Amino acid sequence: MGNQRIKLEFLIHDLKVPLAIIEAGIIALLKREDKYGPLTEKQRKVLKRALRNTFTTKTLVNDTLELGRSTEGIINKNKIVLSGFIEQALVELFDLVDCDATDSIKSCPDLSVFKRKLSEQGILLDIDDGLWCRELSLDEHKMSQILRNLLNNALKYRKAQVVVKIETSNGYLSISVSDDGQGIPEIYHKTIFESYFQMDQKRDHCVRGHGLGLAGVMVLVEDMGGELLLESDVGKGAKFSVKVPLGSS
Repeated sequence: MGNQRIKLEFLIHDLKVPLAIIEAGIIALLKREDKYGPLTEKQRKVLKRALRNTFTTKTLVNDTLELGRSTEGIINKNKIVLSGFIEQALVELFDLVDCDATDSIKSCPDLSVFKRKLSEQGILLDIDDGLWCRELSLDEHKMSQILRNLLNNALKYRKAQVVVKIETSNGYLSISVSDDGQGIPEIYHKTIFESYFQMDQKRDHCVRGHGLGLAGVMVLVEDMGGELLLESDVGKGAKFSVKVPLGSS
């Protein structure tokens, strides 16, 4: 089993090279019309869609590799400014769905502008100015993956908005992501974190995708010694809360 897992990880890792070549080729066509010829608007639209899906595949590859490292007990804590991994998670998320939003987020000069740009996308960020600029000891890649997956899940099922609250207390970092969607019945609160689990699609308030993102989040959080909690009920939205220990600063 161990050798099979290693072979699978090598295969996944080897996917990164052809993906990088595909990405570079599409970007060249989009940005070097002087060399490769002009594009029609329809051609540009198709290429941008292909590029977004390349980003999606790259993200899945990186997520899978990170999950493998996590189950091996590999935790890489470094001192990072909290704003860095939050911005990175959002950039990776919007790269998959809205390149214009990505550019807008990247250009924010401070937290107030950042919050305003996010609110335009239906995301309300609740974090203190002091914490935004604070340096913490965290595994940046795992935390970015956790936040991106929770946000992706919330955005998929919201009605109007998503609220993200980030705070620290007693040596822990707490992140909660809430949506205002139809919610999750209590009977599904444990199985929602199982890989490939999907609730009954005949009931519109139960359709929440295949659950791989949430299963991955659970693995990452638990391997870092943290906890992941769900608060939800039918008609009341869903709130996922993550609490992970901080390293010594």
